[in-house]
Amino acid sequence: MEKFLKLFVSSQNRFINLMRIAIFIVMAWIGGLKAFPYEADGIVPFVSNSPFMSFFYKYSDNKVINEKGKDVAEYTIYKNPEGKTVQKNVDWHTQNNTYVFSYGLGLVIIMIGILVLLGVWFPKVGFWGGFLTAGMSLVTLSFLITTPEVYVPNLGGDFPTPYYGFPYLSGAGRLVIKDIIMLAGGLIVASEAAKRILQKVN
Repeated sequence: MEKFLKLFVSSQNRFINLMRIAIFIVMAWIGGLKAFPYEADGIVPFVSNSPFMSFFYKYSDNKVINEKGKDVAEYTIYKNPEGKTVQKNVDWHTQNNTYVFSYGLGLVIIMIGILVLLGVWFPKVGFWGGFLTAGMSLVTLSFLITTPEVYVPNLGGDFPTPYYGFPYLSGAGRLVIKDIIMLAGGLIVASEAAKRILQKVN
């Protein structure tokens, strides 16, 4: 058992580099998908409701009356379900700057991922990559406060259900909460890079 534990101790640096590679894969993959309309459409509820990012969209503050006569955010009328394309929805998102913003966001995410990966060899670069990863994760986690879609809605049904609202995470909410892991990972790789920087100075 002791040998097994020592193996983990001696592998700590390798595991930290594995964390860097894992962060890079997530960032490069998710960032790359931001170039595709379905992914750009999918982040609209988060961006529209965020006090940090809503200004990037043209129609973030717009309200409309839906088919049920309720006053709702305009973006809810123009959702494209994953795997389906509706031209009028695409036109609305184009005017909303949905796609342009998504392209820019994707590029930023990929660049942060590259910085994290370079931390394997260049600690100063890796420090900023980890720091920015943690910062980006904090913004993402703020969606748990600002985005209504992260919690199960009360849609009614054959009988009343108590399982809606906080703390019942929807699919979107379960996706967001996972960024706690990215936050921790970013801080771990940043702190390890900072340690290497200080060792060189001293």
